[in-house]
Amino acid sequence: MQDRFREECGIVGVFGHPEAANLVYLSLYALQHRGQESAGIVSAKDDILISHRALGLVADIFNEDIIRRLEGSAAIGHNRYSTSGQTLLKNTQPFVVEYGRGGLAVAHNGNLVNAVELREQLEGQGSIFQSNVDTEVIVHLMAASKGERTVDRVVAALSQVRGAYSLVFLTPHELIAARDPYGFRPLVLGRIQDKDSVVVASETCALDLIGATYEREVEPGEVLRVSASGVESFRPFPTAPRTSCIFEYIYFARPDSRVYDRNVYEVRKDLGRQLAREQPAEADIVIPVPDSGVPAALGFAEQARLPFEMGLIRNHYVGRTFIEPRDAIRHFGVKVKLNAQADVLRGKRVVVVDDSIVRGTTSKKIVQMLRHAGAAEVHMRISSPPTISSCYYGVDTPTSAELIASENSTEGIREFITADSLGYLSVRGTYNFLKNGEGNGFCAACFTGRYPVPVSDPGRTHQLVLFEAKER
Repeated sequence: MQDRFREECGIVGVFGHPEAANLVYLSLYALQHRGQESAGIVSAKDDILISHRALGLVADIFNEDIIRRLEGSAAIGHNRYSTSGQTLLKNTQPFVVEYGRGGLAVAHNGNLVNAVELREQLEGQGSIFQSNVDTEVIVHLMAASKGERTVDRVVAALSQVRGAYSLVFLTPHELIAARDPYGFRPLVLGRIQDKDSVVVASETCALDLIGATYEREVEPGEVLRVSASGVESFRPFPTAPRTSCIFEYIYFARPDSRVYDRNVYEVRKDLGRQLAREQPAEADIVIPVPDSGVPAALGFAEQARLPFEMGLIRNHYVGRTFIEPRDAIRHFGVKVKLNAQADVLRGKRVVVVDDSIVRGTTSKKIVQMLRHAGAAEVHMRISSPPTISSCYYGVDTPTSAELIASENSTEGIREFITADSLGYLSVRGTYNFLKNGEGNGFCAACFTGRYPVPVSDPGRTHQLVLFEAKER
């Protein structure tokens, strides 16, 4: 996918390890794909919390001196790619506040659909906010709670919010992790056996890097308290239908991660196989739009019995900004990131596989780039259904009016991107990797417009209603 959704955030927590902050740093490095705007680490030593946060990439923010200063055997961390709030240091997480003995830190992946309502209510009661992101609402709700233990206050606060959250909290003596009852965003539990340390993280790729063993998912609606006494599990919320984000499989998660207890790489290959069954093409080669389109393209090529080639090469060292030449180079913004291999493409009928089309402008440039490199035909295949609706659960998608599939047919999109043919995976086909082939347990609101938790869309005048989360 090139006209990208903004990626969501990555969170991690480590408890009971002498190098907790260093392990959190490495975990954030592994989770960098989930957010590149800012990062932060908070560690706990004795009765205090020590924090370092900054804008930028993990490798640019932290060095040995900073990690050495973040002493203690427990720490949490956060990568941010904003879904609410501006790119400002005050919005960088983890948040640290004065609370009880030694303070409280919190990091959040997700989005609360009733955050504005709760914020107005809290401000009316005298609360003063330091940032403009959802997470601070949770902190103020905790402060208003009368629970004796921190975990009780966490539960009281989360009982009042709606939407998506995977959270880690840190006090000087405990780590608390929580996942919303619908299970929108991923969160996994692992252990470093030789140190008897506990790790929670957004994805298992973070566990792999630091030598932690994957134990299980943190279950939807589960709250974990990790302390010197061990790991305690609480299930304080009413059971809700599970609606985990299907886009984690399609694009967000790293392919080497295990998300929702399945290997992402294998799921993406299976999506590609199903795409080839549903949308075959008379072609000579199959190429991916790297990197997220690679596993699906491999699956497509395998199912279609066509050669797989790397017809597009990605420059992995492009920063977020670059200086364009004064004399305009056609499609410069795409060409600086992707280059078409003429020797691979010349005279070939090409199937190009990508994970999604958002606005369509970059897909159009890719098709034209492939033609310029000598491709005889370009057949675009997308390993997900058309994206017709915005996400309100932690993915900062464009408004519905900006999504090309919300206003155009597949043929209209094909004409816009100038491909010889265009084929999407069906909604039902998206769930082919499941044994029953139904979408029970997943949120696909971006493809269907049916939202599992009611939200108010600024572009609409009515309230969206709760739906049963399955393919209809």
